[in-house]
Amino acid sequence: MTRAKKTPPPPPPPSSLVADTAESEKFPIEVRGLVSCFGDNVVHDGLDLKVERGEVLGVVGGSGTGKSVLLNSIIGLKVPDGGQVRLFGGDMRTASRRRWSSVERRWGVLFQQGALFSNLTVRENVSAPLYEHTRLPKREVEEIADLKIAMVGLPARAATLKPAELSGGMRKRAGLARALAMDPELLFLDEPTAGLDPIGAAAFDDLIKDLSDSLDLTVFMITHDLDSLYAITDRVAVLADKKVVTVAPVRELERSEHPWIQKYFLGPRGRAAASPADSQAQART
Repeated sequence: MTRAKKTPPPPPPPSSLVADTAESEKFPIEVRGLVSCFGDNVVHDGLDLKVERGEVLGVVGGSGTGKSVLLNSIIGLKVPDGGQVRLFGGDMRTASRRRWSSVERRWGVLFQQGALFSNLTVRENVSAPLYEHTRLPKREVEEIADLKIAMVGLPARAATLKPAELSGGMRKRAGLARALAMDPELLFLDEPTAGLDPIGAAAFDDLIKDLSDSLDLTVFMITHDLDSLYAITDRVAVLADKKVVTVAPVRELERSEHPWIQKYFLGPRGRAAASPADSQAQART
């Protein structure tokens, strides 16, 4: 009686594939050697950045350092002039339209001015990504939209209002609700507290932090708001000299010797923003 031959085990995956999978799990956003130009003006020249899964990353830099250009390059609104943008382990430079659509479902974006459709209600604005990317029936789409509207702290009555009928803070929250419509893994925020009064800005910071923790979001946040940097970021990436010159927790940046970083974090406003955090730390000890 002959024995049945054992099926040999499948060969192990190539080490490069294992490495890429591990990288994509740890770094959902990876920018390698990014070059960004507008005519003869070079904004980025060999910019590198990795964003860790689950962190709130603040992005700062002086005027003209290309913070929004970096965001637009990551989400495909600007084609890089060189280098590589990798999202969830995939090179977006060579991605198919189907791949782009798949990745777009995994992020949400809150632009600086909200970018809401002025002729649509808040509910209709929040519903727009669901109609674009799913085939859910209208009733279910509206139920999800109302859930997101409540999630960002807007009253139920806001669902039927148009952007012109909202305050600045409410428009920010409506834009955030739309960014969260598809239950994203990545959340991109462009100056989320710009134009808000200190109380409104602090409340928005708390909202972002709560959502990040409860939804396990990875947050990429461009901001000039020093209070936000101290309150909710895990790390801060500093753009200068056409590159990311450093990425570190905000307290470590206070010890940097880079001239722009010193002026930004150790100037009067930087010291004022740091003081409340110091007081809170002392109160806990």
